[in-house]
Amino acid sequence: MHRRNLLLAAAAAGLPAAASGLNITERGAKGDGRTLNTKAIQSAIDACAERGGGTVFFPPGRYLSGTLVLRSHVRLHLDAGAVLLGSTHLADYPATAPGFRSYTDVYVDKSLLYAENVQDISIEGRGVIDGQGARFPGPYLVRPYLIRVIGCRDVGVYDVTMRDSPMWVQHYLNCDNLVIRGITVRSRVNENNDGIDIDCCDRVRIADCDVSSGDDAIVLKSTADRVCRNVVITNCVLSSACNALKMGTETNGGFENISITNCAIYDTQLSGIGLHIVDGGTMDRILVSNLAIHGIGAPVFIRLGNRARPFVEGGPQPGVGQLRNVQIRGIEATGASRIGCSITGLPGHDVENVTIENIRAVFVGGGTAADAAREIPEKPAGYPEHHMFGVLPSYGFFVRHARNVRFRDIEIRYAGRDERPGFVCEDVERLSLDDVRIAAPAGDGPSLVLRDVRDGVVRACRPSGRVARYARVEGARTADLVFRDNDFRLARQAIETAPEAPAQGVLQAENLAP
Repeated sequence: MHRRNLLLAAAAAGLPAAASGLNITERGAKGDGRTLNTKAIQSAIDACAERGGGTVFFPPGRYLSGTLVLRSHVRLHLDAGAVLLGSTHLADYPATAPGFRSYTDVYVDKSLLYAENVQDISIEGRGVIDGQGARFPGPYLVRPYLIRVIGCRDVGVYDVTMRDSPMWVQHYLNCDNLVIRGITVRSRVNENNDGIDIDCCDRVRIADCDVSSGDDAIVLKSTADRVCRNVVITNCVLSSACNALKMGTETNGGFENISITNCAIYDTQLSGIGLHIVDGGTMDRILVSNLAIHGIGAPVFIRLGNRARPFVEGGPQPGVGQLRNVQIRGIEATGASRIGCSITGLPGHDVENVTIENIRAVFVGGGTAADAAREIPEKPAGYPEHHMFGVLPSYGFFVRHARNVRFRDIEIRYAGRDERPGFVCEDVERLSLDDVRIAAPAGDGPSLVLRDVRDGVVRACRPSGRVARYARVEGARTADLVFRDNDFRLARQAIETAPEAPAQGVLQAENLAP
């Protein structure tokens, strides 16, 4: 690239002319896909940093390299047609132990691009970063990340394509003010191919990304005792062999002030949105809205568990965390598996203040009467995935150990025969079902099972189609459960009360009778 073009590109990037940058070929890099260019490219990065900042340009070509260390005020710009190609020799990736301790220390100590405790850095352009991940069989520590950024601030990643990482595609740990925009991820060639990992970070914006990954597509983690907070994710297209949007599994520091909106999710094996607290920590103030989903394990999976793993080996074991103040609105989902959605806490440790609103979901069906009668184990230390309990007793939502849960404007149905109720709610205090339409199960089972529900309201609901019994109320702890303003005309029996449920615990008002 000529000097004039360097200046123009630097100006477009907002850099002063004095810090315009370097073309890596000026430092001897060869784009033949065979020459190892680690030293040449690192020389260009270091020279730009010594000048006070600049842009390191990758012109079209295939540039083989081992680990590159980013410096403050330096941008990597990959032109269209440029490929940064990760070496397939592990010796080209020296081990690095970061100063910030977290559980990820046991996962990986190598990466293609590495930055620690620097500021004002970016990776940008229409080029490709290719990790050749299929060439790295084996456990965690022999599979490098593509990108690892630790303890940095003012970080930008724009427009590039990331392909075939040996491990996680990109990991941002303990960073402030991070923007990821317009990137494409295609990585399904190895295990643990998370698309984007945001870990213990503050002030993060992820927008306009297209991610297809072998592990979670976009995942927020808290692998140390620092909260992951103030994160916005918007306008992304996601597909995953695991979860599309996830918080956890590592949760030590917790999650606060997270907004996720306007995403399309397709061909995802586990959850569309998975919210987990299992290693202590608090999840608080989470907003999710406007998701279009097709082909999914479960549209929604929320879990408060107690795996209780410390964030450093040998450290103190965390107690049970808290999961509260979650709003999920505006989901259109088809092709959801027969397992169903779940919102579950633990005995004495409730999920709190959850609103599920304006949801339309179609499940594939296939549940049996035996599935409906299953007793679901607690599994407090179980790894949190939507199938952890097996096939649920409801085809739609299973809610247990929760407080102040509101369902409003919900419509669920199934494509194939299913003999399970649409909802099963157990040990829930302050439950509200408002304008909920449940496709009646096949057979003579109820549409809705409420077990040990206290201070609950079922309002303005009606079965979608004829049903033998609309609701069955169970449990000796049932109290102050009100059915009002419902349309029961398509039910042969409106409410069936089990013998152990106190009759005075169920009240009815202004319902349309069968």
